[in-house]
Amino acid sequence: MRVPEPGEDAPVDGISLVAGVRTGRPAVRTVVLAEKDDPRRAALALQAGASGWVAKDCSLQRLLAVIRGVLRDETHLPPALLTGVLRELTAARKHRTESERLVESLTPRECEVLRCMVAGLGRKAVAERLFLSPHTVRTHMQNVLGKLGVHSTLAAVALARRAGVGPVDLTGDVVERGGQLA
Repeated sequence: MRVPEPGEDAPVDGISLVAGVRTGRPAVRTVVLAEKDDPRRAALALQAGASGWVAKDCSLQRLLAVIRGVLRDETHLPPALLTGVLRELTAARKHRTESERLVESLTPRECEVLRCMVAGLGRKAVAERLFLSPHTVRTHMQNVLGKLGVHSTLAAVALARRAGVGPVDLTGDVVERGGQLA
């Protein structure tokens, strides 16, 4: 990984850096050298693709053992962190499951409207894209907010992203009309 030159912006945080490394070079394994043991941050690091977590104040012997283990495709966490990390991962999964259940309650058209919302399209753009009147789009958006149990488009988009809903493809000309591709 390239180190920023003086005057360049450094990475915002280590977890983003881990995710970037895993995206760009999936074969590269990473170990987080952390200031302190934090179950929430450790869980986020694992989700981003880290293979290990060690505190900066660990012994050189411990650091080398973790690196050797990671090179053998093992995942390493301090035993004291394991319960907290598992709790964090379980809570994240439960939250995602609730989001997925709410999204599954939407009709196919409401899902398409939600995907347009995730893409950042406004009511008029959604209406043009889906060949609907702005009034009909407003009704669909209100239904989406109600079924998801949120009060704003931003909250609906956040819930949709947690449930794994991606944005509608804005590059193609294929548009859904009446449940069929046009």
